[in-house]
Amino acid sequence: MLTVASDIEVLVRFGRALADPIRCRILLALREAPAYPADLADALDISRTRLSNHLACLRDCGLVVTVPDGRRTRYELADERLGHALDDLRTAVVAVEGDRTCADADDKGCC
Repeated sequence: MLTVASDIEVLVRFGRALADPIRCRILLALREAPAYPADLADALDISRTRLSNHLACLRDCGLVVTVPDGRRTRYELADERLGHALDDLRTAVVAVEGDRTCADADDKGCC
């Protein structure tokens, strides 16, 4: 049975997915168009096993879904609004110095 996640759970899942560069690359590729695992692995230049592990994580986070297509399985974003969210995050201005991960790293000890 599907349940609706709380706002915090949704953000945590999205954050977990975005915490890995390969998963980011997968999401950006699927933002462009649905794809088959073999094609994704080739396009991203990673092994199919490694891709499979990351796709499983993205499925568990609820960000991608599988779509049966004959004898193959295609992956796509679970909701088209995720593509818009990725675009918004990608184009957001993040002001950091080149040698730090956040502007308050020295003062607050973060990042």
